[in-house]
Amino acid sequence: MEMHALPRRDFLRVSAAIGGGMLIAFRFPGSSLAQPGAASGNDASDASIALKPGQAWDTPPRSDEFVPNAFVRIAPDGRVTVMINKAEMGQGPTTSLSMLLAEELDADWTKVGYEFAPADLVYAHPGYGIQFTGGSTSTAGMSKPMRQAGATARAMLVAAAAARWSVDASACRTQAGFVLHDPSSRKLGYGELASDAAKLDVPKKVPLKDPSAFLLIGKSTKRLDTPDKVFGRAAFSIDVTRPGMLTALVAHPPAFGGKAKSVDSSAALAIQGVKKVVEVSSGVAVIADGFWAAKRGRDALKIDWDMGPNGELSTTKLRADYHAKAASPGKVAREEGDPDASAKSAKQTLTAEYELPYLAHAPMEPLNCVVDLKSDACEVWAGSQFQTFDHAAICKTAGLLPKQVQLHTTYLGGGFGRRACPKSDYIVEAVEIAKQAGAPLKLIWTREDDTRGGFYRPMWTSRLSAGLDANNALSTWTHTIVGESIMAGTPMAAFTIKDGIDSTSVEGAKELPYAIPNLRVDLHTTDNGVPVLWWRSVGHSHTAFVTESFLDEVAHAMNADPYELRRKLLAKEPRYLAVLERAAKEAGWGTPLPAGRARGIAIHESFESVVCDVMEVSMKDGWPRVHKVTRAIDCGTTVNPDTIHAQLEGAVGFGLTAALYSAITLENGRVEQGNFHDYKMVRMNEMPAVDVHIISSTAESTGVGEPGVPTIAPALCNAIFTLTGKRVRRLPLRREDLT
Repeated sequence: MEMHALPRRDFLRVSAAIGGGMLIAFRFPGSSLAQPGAASGNDASDASIALKPGQAWDTPPRSDEFVPNAFVRIAPDGRVTVMINKAEMGQGPTTSLSMLLAEELDADWTKVGYEFAPADLVYAHPGYGIQFTGGSTSTAGMSKPMRQAGATARAMLVAAAAARWSVDASACRTQAGFVLHDPSSRKLGYGELASDAAKLDVPKKVPLKDPSAFLLIGKSTKRLDTPDKVFGRAAFSIDVTRPGMLTALVAHPPAFGGKAKSVDSSAALAIQGVKKVVEVSSGVAVIADGFWAAKRGRDALKIDWDMGPNGELSTTKLRADYHAKAASPGKVAREEGDPDASAKSAKQTLTAEYELPYLAHAPMEPLNCVVDLKSDACEVWAGSQFQTFDHAAICKTAGLLPKQVQLHTTYLGGGFGRRACPKSDYIVEAVEIAKQAGAPLKLIWTREDDTRGGFYRPMWTSRLSAGLDANNALSTWTHTIVGESIMAGTPMAAFTIKDGIDSTSVEGAKELPYAIPNLRVDLHTTDNGVPVLWWRSVGHSHTAFVTESFLDEVAHAMNADPYELRRKLLAKEPRYLAVLERAAKEAGWGTPLPAGRARGIAIHESFESVVCDVMEVSMKDGWPRVHKVTRAIDCGTTVNPDTIHAQLEGAVGFGLTAALYSAITLENGRVEQGNFHDYKMVRMNEMPAVDVHIISSTAESTGVGEPGVPTIAPALCNAIFTLTGKRVRRLPLRREDLT
């Protein structure tokens, strides 16, 4: 896929837009950072690093450790520590990235561990120039860098052993943490060679393994972070404490864009444990010696709010406005053939409108941040998905130089994009409060704070029309999309908004893979004053539901099998076709089901991976029960199959939650939902069996964390139609739409 078809990745080329800084890290062939004339293929080029080895590490390496580059160090006892430059929020980079490096290092896997890299541009994504976790790029983006880091270290260890034995390096090989010289039966452990290897120059070019020689990559491997999580050793930012630390909660305006006109803090200050009440740019903060004192103090505040320009917002009014806009074409994102002329000559025309609501991210660990601010230094602990942006925001807010600020990435109790905010909202808020606290500070947002005053997946409306010609073939497809731009007003706008079209608003619809001769996709961009942000799978989270549901409508209008129609329209798309056929075969498409059950199907590409779902559903008391989801994915080279299975299984719960229950609604400018009682999650007893099938591939690894979400809702709703004859065009499901 060409880069322009991956707008969410394009927007990350923004290091200059956020204050710059020089990145002189690994230079990787084929990336935007590659040097002129850089080698290609399996050669690693220029393995220099910007900062002195270990300079930014939380646990600096000892003088007797071998530190060939910023991503690995080897101790005298042979222990290998891999630096993980991504956030770990359940998706598994601590294991997959360690596997990639250990594969090329030929390390003893039982001696491999990891640490989280701090915020530093040496750990930036090689193609985008910033350190972040998102866009399903952890494994996809770091496969070659981590392999090259391991290969470079291995080459230096071999050179050290060869020098000690006075033999040629080509006569040596490596295996499970040892360098061996077979002619003499000698061997030395990596730890024994660490000090010698540390004295050698870093080689410029090192060959990588042929995939046929892989011992770790592609093999199911137990996760390295499981023991710490099982035994409670894993430290999330909410677990961090500092001597003398205080806790703060903030009262935010009830409507977006509001502000406090007056504050009476007398009752709050009378509560035991409350230390201060201070105003910050986002609201009014209560600082106390613990969470409950801060919460009681906040509850006691008497604030007269100016509701601002959005005090009259309501979902009902927004829905009406969106449907009115969808009735006419917007700015064209893609056009092929002559859809208007084709529509006029169509033998049969179908038209439908679809709606999707605002959605909250609702991570299990509420937003929080710990700040230890001094006059000349600042340390911050946060579950950050956007280290480069957050580090820059801390520097600006604290008035400190980048070298005076350390941002420590901890485990994340869920993110789904919420902890990758270009505005660094809760982190800026924490630093602002810390400047007035006079002590180390922990900021905590309650779940209600984030549900009612955070950032949201935009609300969307789509209007689609399809035309069938005299041969009952699909000849015309038009798709009008209405919704807010995620990128507008951010540093990424210059890279993602062209001719008034935010590429993330139309992704998945613009790249529709079906062979339709006359096609148009257009966009109306709204500005509602609601803060919006990417949500797991971003634009694909709405376009896949719409396109795959409407194609199902077309199939039924043609009296065609939905699977067979997709096969026909994807005849020239072998990658899609392989995934589609695998899912259908494994699910037994076309074979009899128990009475009262039906199957639905959907296929979609996002983040360069293709996923197909076949969902088996029944109805009980007017509500769907999902029994089984059969999933096939092509995500390129598989690093750890267990990770892929886990991500695709978890995505079923995430996607079903959005389809069945999730909606953020507004009335009088206020968000009406607050916690899991009225923003429901799928429960364990509602989870279906999930059967995952991975298409074997030797292509570059592609995304896994997000591509498992988009196909869930359309597969479910397509099955519901087969069962009930009721077409679901509005999410989440409503009982009145099913009866």
